Amino acid sequence: METAAWIWIVVGIVVVALIVLLVMTSRKRKEAFRQKRDEANRQHAAEIRREAENTELEARENEARALRAKADAEKAQVEAARLSQEAEQRQSEAQGLRTDSEKHMTKANALDPDVDEDGNRRSGTVLDPDQRTDAARADASRSDAARTDIDAGRDSQAGATAPDVRADGEANPTDTRRNSPRE
Repeated sequence: METAAWIWIVVGIVVVALIVLLVMTSRKRKEAFRQKRDEANRQHAAEIRREAENTELEARENEARALRAKADAEKAQVEAARLSQEAEQRQSEAQGLRTDSEKHMTKANALDPDVDEDGNRRSGTVLDPDQRTDAARADASRSDAARTDIDAGRDSQAGATAPDVRADGEANPTDTRRNSPRE
């Protein structure tokens, strides 16, 4: 055969070899590119998983906080209900005491001749010793002091038999020197 034909055969073989070589290198590049892409995807997926795990942990913590807050709220509601019940009980006790007090006052007013039907004290009546005003107490203490002065003067007069004088200035013929409180 001629040299030209051999040249064409060699050129054809070289071209086919170059094509095969290009195809193979192209496949290797694609494979390397695919491996790089897969590795990048794996790393990205791992990051997403870590973020998902962190988010899951944060969600669990938030749920635990929410449950704690709910339990605290329920505890506060129970405490509020207990305090409300206690307040109602004390209110009813106070109302019962108030009712008893009003019954006693009504009974006392019914027995007291110085109180009219409306429960008002009639004018010019004497108050009970427990119900004296401050002025009445001051007058009573001055009267007691006068009695004490009179008693002291009488005791200082040795052997004197003067009749006992009351705070109103009248003699008390029934006085018999006793060691009992004066009326």
